[in-house]
Amino acid sequence: MKSTSTRYGTVAVTIHWISALLILALLGSGFRAAGLADSAAKASLLSVHVPLGIAILVLTLARLAWWGFGDTKPKPVAGDPAWQTASAKAVHVLFYVVILGMAASGIGMVVLSGAGQSLFSGASASLPDFHDYAPRLPHGLGARFMVALLFLHIGAALYHHFIKKDGLIRRMWFD
Repeated sequence: MKSTSTRYGTVAVTIHWISALLILALLGSGFRAAGLADSAAKASLLSVHVPLGIAILVLTLARLAWWGFGDTKPKPVAGDPAWQTASAKAVHVLFYVVILGMAASGIGMVVLSGAGQSLFSGASASLPDFHDYAPRLPHGLGARFMVALLFLHIGAALYHHFIKKDGLIRRMWFD
Protein backbone atom coordinates (compact mmCIF):
# COMPACT_ATOMS: atom_id res chain seq x y z
CA MET A 1 0.00 0.00 0.00
CA LYS A 2 2.80 2.42 0.85
CA SER A 3 5.38 3.81 -1.52
CA THR A 4 8.99 2.65 -1.59
CA SER A 5 12.17 4.41 -2.62
CA THR A 6 11.67 3.16 -6.20
CA ARG A 7 7.91 3.22 -6.81
CA TYR A 8 4.61 4.64 -5.60
CA GLY A 9 2.33 2.48 -3.47
CA THR A 10 -1.18 1.37 -4.27
CA VAL A 11 -2.86 4.22 -2.39
CA ALA A 12 -0.80 6.94 -4.12
CA VAL A 13 -1.23 5.30 -7.54
CA THR A 14 -5.00 4.93 -7.10
CA ILE A 15 -5.42 8.53 -5.97
CA HIS A 16 -3.20 9.74 -8.85
CA TRP A 17 -5.13 7.99 -11.63
CA ILE A 18 -8.60 8.72 -10.25
CA SER A 19 -7.54 12.36 -9.84
CA ALA A 20 -6.21 12.44 -13.40
CA LEU A 21 -9.51 11.17 -14.81
CA LEU A 22 -11.55 13.57 -12.68
CA ILE A 23 -9.38 16.54 -13.66
CA LEU A 24 -9.86 15.73 -17.35
CA ALA A 25 -13.62 15.41 -16.81
CA LEU A 26 -13.67 18.69 -14.87
CA LEU A 27 -11.75 20.56 -17.53
CA GLY A 28 -13.97 19.20 -20.28
CA SER A 29 -17.21 19.89 -18.45
CA GLY A 30 -16.04 23.30 -17.22
CA PHE A 31 -14.93 24.58 -20.62
CA ARG A 32 -18.09 23.16 -22.20
CA ALA A 33 -20.35 24.77 -19.58
CA ALA A 34 -18.60 28.13 -20.00
CA GLY A 35 -19.47 28.05 -23.70
CA LEU A 36 -23.15 27.19 -23.29
CA ALA A 37 -25.86 29.82 -23.66
CA ASP A 38 -28.72 27.46 -22.77
CA SER A 39 -29.21 27.78 -18.99
CA ALA A 40 -30.84 24.35 -18.62
CA ALA A 41 -28.00 22.60 -20.45
CA LYS A 42 -25.44 24.55 -18.44
CA ALA A 43 -27.19 23.65 -15.16
CA SER A 44 -27.28 20.00 -16.17
CA LEU A 45 -23.55 20.00 -16.92
CA LEU A 46 -22.67 21.96 -13.78
CA SER A 47 -24.74 19.60 -11.63
CA VAL A 48 -22.10 17.00 -12.55
CA HIS A 49 -19.12 19.40 -12.62
CA VAL A 50 -19.58 20.70 -9.07
CA PRO A 51 -19.69 17.27 -7.33
CA LEU A 52 -16.68 16.16 -9.38
CA GLY A 53 -14.87 19.28 -8.20
CA ILE A 54 -15.69 18.41 -4.61
CA ALA A 55 -14.46 14.85 -5.24
CA ILE A 56 -11.10 16.10 -6.57
CA LEU A 57 -10.81 18.39 -3.53
CA VAL A 58 -11.41 15.43 -1.20
CA LEU A 59 -8.92 13.26 -3.12
CA THR A 60 -6.31 16.02 -3.05
CA LEU A 61 -6.73 16.48 0.70
CA ALA A 62 -6.55 12.69 1.11
CA ARG A 63 -3.33 12.61 -0.91
CA LEU A 64 -1.80 15.39 1.19
CA ALA A 65 -2.88 13.57 4.37
CA TRP A 66 -1.41 10.32 3.03
CA TRP A 67 1.96 12.02 2.46
CA GLY A 68 1.65 13.75 5.83
CA PHE A 69 1.06 10.50 7.71
CA GLY A 70 4.35 9.01 6.68
CA ASP A 71 4.15 7.68 3.16
CA THR A 72 7.44 8.37 1.42
CA LYS A 73 7.82 9.42 -2.17
CA PRO A 74 10.24 7.55 -4.43
CA LYS A 75 13.65 9.08 -4.91
CA PRO A 76 14.16 11.28 -7.97
CA VAL A 77 15.21 9.47 -11.13
CA ALA A 78 18.93 8.76 -11.04
CA GLY A 79 20.92 10.76 -13.55
CA ASP A 80 18.40 13.57 -14.01
CA PRO A 81 19.93 17.03 -13.91
CA ALA A 82 19.09 19.13 -10.86
CA TRP A 83 16.92 21.49 -12.95
CA GLN A 84 14.69 18.58 -14.05
CA THR A 85 14.26 17.36 -10.50
CA ALA A 86 13.45 20.91 -9.34
CA SER A 87 11.04 21.40 -12.27
CA ALA A 88 9.24 18.15 -11.50
CA LYS A 89 8.84 19.15 -7.87
CA ALA A 90 7.60 22.62 -8.86
CA VAL A 91 5.00 21.20 -11.26
CA HIS A 92 3.69 18.84 -8.58
CA VAL A 93 3.47 21.63 -5.99
CA LEU A 94 1.71 23.84 -8.55
CA PHE A 95 -0.83 21.06 -9.20
CA TYR A 96 -1.78 21.13 -5.52
CA VAL A 97 -1.92 24.93 -5.43
CA VAL A 98 -4.08 25.12 -8.57
CA ILE A 99 -6.41 22.30 -7.47
CA LEU A 100 -6.96 23.91 -4.07
CA GLY A 101 -7.39 27.34 -5.66
CA MET A 102 -9.85 25.99 -8.22
CA ALA A 103 -11.84 24.29 -5.46
CA ALA A 104 -11.92 27.49 -3.39
CA SER A 105 -12.95 29.65 -6.34
CA GLY A 106 -15.55 27.11 -7.50
CA ILE A 107 -17.09 26.89 -4.05
CA GLY A 108 -16.95 30.68 -3.83
CA MET A 109 -18.84 31.06 -7.11
CA VAL A 110 -21.56 28.62 -6.09
CA VAL A 111 -21.98 30.21 -2.66
CA LEU A 112 -21.84 33.85 -3.77
CA SER A 113 -24.12 33.33 -6.75
CA GLY A 114 -26.65 31.18 -4.93
CA ALA A 115 -26.44 28.66 -7.77
CA GLY A 116 -26.37 25.72 -5.38
CA GLN A 117 -30.13 25.63 -5.13
CA SER A 118 -30.51 25.54 -8.93
CA LEU A 119 -27.84 22.88 -9.29
CA PHE A 120 -28.82 20.53 -6.50
CA SER A 121 -32.54 20.94 -5.85
CA GLY A 122 -33.66 19.82 -9.25
CA ALA A 123 -35.57 23.07 -9.55
CA SER A 124 -35.62 24.65 -12.95
CA ALA A 125 -34.45 28.05 -11.70
CA SER A 126 -32.11 29.79 -14.10
CA LEU A 127 -28.45 30.12 -13.33
CA PRO A 128 -26.85 33.46 -12.57
CA ASP A 129 -24.20 34.93 -14.83
CA PHE A 130 -21.06 33.64 -13.12
CA HIS A 131 -19.01 36.41 -14.76
CA ASP A 132 -20.65 38.76 -12.24
CA TYR A 133 -18.78 37.08 -9.37
CA ALA A 134 -15.14 37.68 -8.47
CA PRO A 135 -14.13 33.99 -8.11
CA ARG A 136 -14.95 33.45 -11.82
CA LEU A 137 -11.69 35.03 -13.01
CA PRO A 138 -9.30 32.92 -10.90
CA HIS A 139 -11.39 29.83 -11.68
CA GLY A 140 -11.07 30.39 -15.42
CA LEU A 141 -7.37 31.28 -15.21
CA GLY A 142 -6.78 28.27 -12.97
CA ALA A 143 -8.37 25.98 -15.57
CA ARG A 144 -6.04 27.31 -18.26
CA PHE A 145 -3.04 26.99 -15.96
CA MET A 146 -4.11 23.41 -15.16
CA VAL A 147 -4.09 22.59 -18.88
CA ALA A 148 -0.54 23.97 -19.13
CA LEU A 149 0.57 21.92 -16.11
CA LEU A 150 -0.98 18.79 -17.60
CA PHE A 151 0.93 19.32 -20.85
CA LEU A 152 4.18 19.72 -18.90
CA HIS A 153 3.47 16.71 -16.71
CA ILE A 154 2.38 14.40 -19.50
CA GLY A 155 5.15 15.66 -21.79
CA ALA A 156 7.78 14.95 -19.14
CA ALA A 157 6.35 11.47 -18.51
CA LEU A 158 6.40 10.68 -22.24
CA TYR A 159 9.95 12.05 -22.53
CA HIS A 160 11.07 9.73 -19.74
CA HIS A 161 9.23 6.78 -21.24
CA PHE A 162 10.09 7.10 -24.94
CA ILE A 163 13.35 9.05 -25.01
CA LYS A 164 15.13 8.32 -21.75
CA LYS A 165 13.50 4.87 -21.40
CA ASP A 166 14.15 4.99 -17.66
CA GLY A 167 10.93 3.29 -16.48
CA LEU A 168 9.55 6.40 -14.79
CA ILE A 169 5.93 5.73 -15.78
CA ARG A 170 6.06 2.23 -14.25
CA ARG A 171 6.69 3.89 -10.86
CA MET A 172 3.18 5.37 -11.01
CA TRP A 173 1.36 2.21 -12.03
CA PHE A 174 -0.01 -0.74 -10.11
CA ASP A 175 2.49 -3.39 -9.14
